[in-house]
Amino acid sequence: MSFLSKEIALSELDLGALGWSSELAAQFEELSGPDAGGGVATSAVSPGRVIAAHRGAFDVWLDGGRVVRSRLPGRMVHFDAVDVAVGDWVLLSDGLIRSVLPRRSALVRSAAGRTSDSQTLAANVDVVFVVSSLGPDLEPRRLERYLVTVWESGAAPEIVLTKSDRFDGAALDEMVASVEAVALGVPVWVVSAVTGAGVAELRSRVGAGRTAVLVGSSGVGKSTLVNAWLGGEVMAVQEVRADDDEGRHTTTHRELLVLPGGGVVIDTPGIRELQLADAGVGALEETFGDVEELAAACRFGDCSHSVEPGCAVRAALADGTLPRDRYASWQKLQRELRAIAIRTDARLRKEERKRWQQVTKDARSRTRHRQT
Repeated sequence: MSFLSKEIALSELDLGALGWSSELAAQFEELSGPDAGGGVATSAVSPGRVIAAHRGAFDVWLDGGRVVRSRLPGRMVHFDAVDVAVGDWVLLSDGLIRSVLPRRSALVRSAAGRTSDSQTLAANVDVVFVVSSLGPDLEPRRLERYLVTVWESGAAPEIVLTKSDRFDGAALDEMVASVEAVALGVPVWVVSAVTGAGVAELRSRVGAGRTAVLVGSSGVGKSTLVNAWLGGEVMAVQEVRADDDEGRHTTTHRELLVLPGGGVVIDTPGIRELQLADAGVGALEETFGDVEELAAACRFGDCSHSVEPGCAVRAALADGTLPRDRYASWQKLQRELRAIAIRTDARLRKEERKRWQQVTKDARSRTRHRQT
């Protein structure tokens, strides 16, 4: 298990090093009563934090620095009753996870290749570092998608642009400006693990008792950053590829690591495609505050931004104040979130059916009118 640097001894750490608090202690007391875990006595129940997830098994850090390999009871797995993720605080008895303490944040995406299942990438996170390397991987549209997901999680997003040593001058300034244009109100960090520029400053964002998670595509330098903070090669990395100058994906599972000086960080495998899970209107408003502000300034409250007079959005598109690709991204994410909401909300499904029935009826009426 490679969850801490060589400078840290397990025996020196308790749950406080992982963010255990008086609030969590109170929740533990409430959940570890006589009926907890199917009648397990309070003295037999121990709190812990999930630091790694494997197929059907979890590494859980207990008080005193002891790490155990655990799993869910068979009945919980069979009924899919509990979702366990790296970062979760759990209750263990007899070596099994009996309960999960309430989460204060959860970074969730739709499972790859599926339309309804979701996957929790990390739980109880304070800050999410969205990592992208400067160069070919830098895609503002992808960063917008990440920001919607992070705002919905309950954690705070920050964007990290790595490999800054490969660029300078106008080229670097232009790439950073393209990111700042879509990351409204979100800190943007420019770092280089090669020169060390910005690495210590970014590390300072993860203080004692705080949890950060790094997300992004494969090879953008997430594990390299973690190694720099840990002071050694704890997370395996590989050389960059000659064909595109990007690193090769190495991390295969999510893992929580303790940083020297306090704070913990969760490293994650690269995400090839981020599919949105169920997200509220607030997440989209946080990400696209500029577009939402323009939409609120339209003459009509239900403006479709297509033909209505007094449309502030169309005016901004016409004069270049609002880039067309950003507006298109806003529309696309709106449609995705609407589709997700319809799949999960019976009332919305009914409304959508009625809407399409009316659309079909109107189309038939127009066809008959032309024929006559």
